[in-house]
Amino acid sequence: MSQKNETTFITEFFIVGFPGLRPEYYNLIGAIFFSIYVMIIMGNSIFIVLFVTEPSLHKPMYIIMLNLAVSDVGFCTVALPKLISRYWFNNGYLSFQLCLMQRQFIHYFGTLNSLIMMIMAIDRYLAICHPLRYPVYMTTRTMKFVTGFIWVSAMIFPGISTSLTAKMPFCGPNLIMNCFCDTVSMNSLACADVSSQNYISTSVATFVLLFPFSFIIFSYISIVVAVIKIANIQGRLKTFSTCATQLAIVSIYYIPRFFVYVTPYIPNLKLNIDQKISLTVFYTLFPAMVNPLIYCFRTKEIRQLLLKWCSRKKTFSHNNNVVSVSK
Repeated sequence: MSQKNETTFITEFFIVGFPGLRPEYYNLIGAIFFSIYVMIIMGNSIFIVLFVTEPSLHKPMYIIMLNLAVSDVGFCTVALPKLISRYWFNNGYLSFQLCLMQRQFIHYFGTLNSLIMMIMAIDRYLAICHPLRYPVYMTTRTMKFVTGFIWVSAMIFPGISTSLTAKMPFCGPNLIMNCFCDTVSMNSLACADVSSQNYISTSVATFVLLFPFSFIIFSYISIVVAVIKIANIQGRLKTFSTCATQLAIVSIYYIPRFFVYVTPYIPNLKLNIDQKISLTVFYTLFPAMVNPLIYCFRTKEIRQLLLKWCSRKKTFSHNNNVVSVSK
């Protein structure tokens, strides 16, 4: 019999959320997270439906945006419903298996988003720095293959640490001091020496973040150098404007993560549990909320399609009203 079956007595975990939050604010926090969930679902779903119904969007850049939108919807659907339930109905309980599954998909979608942003940065690098080669390298077929590959490969690294967590013995406290099950929260509850597992999990997480981040930094530095060489000032401003907004989201995604990870190793720089959880919620949910605005709806082609949709709907509604009156 495995170590887990012999020594694990915990059958369920409880999502605490923010430990310092007073009960009178539970309904408000639940409403805020529900609103965030609705905003993420609606914003990303609009683009998903638009992509599916408009063949003109079946291009490499929009395929990347589609994957980011689906990934954001997947992440918030895994993370938020139980958190909302915890604050509205005081039902934050998850079985051991469901907590382990949530932990896997939380890190899976985090890894996937990191890889998608890397592909997006490379796409912008090729489009701006090597415009003549871009149609050769970034074909629709190539992009479908690349995005399909990262959807599969993104499961590997979280799977390593999930398998390690599944083998740990849990026989004491069952309170997850976070808004969802994750590696750090679950490992801290194990009733055994987990230093080696923590080292492996941290190494895997660091690689998953640093590997794409290094490509992103290289891409944007190359883009800046290429843009500076552009003689047309208007062209410079337009390119800088597009890249600046994308780089802002990348910064929000990566910098707080690095800060949370390195804080325990920096003397005299400590975050209390509520501050750490607040940062985690910020860097996981805020990008998913604004990604449709930054990457999708700021694009001229998408705005034109949305206006066309609205005009069609207005025309259809007007025709129905005319038919109703005539009857």
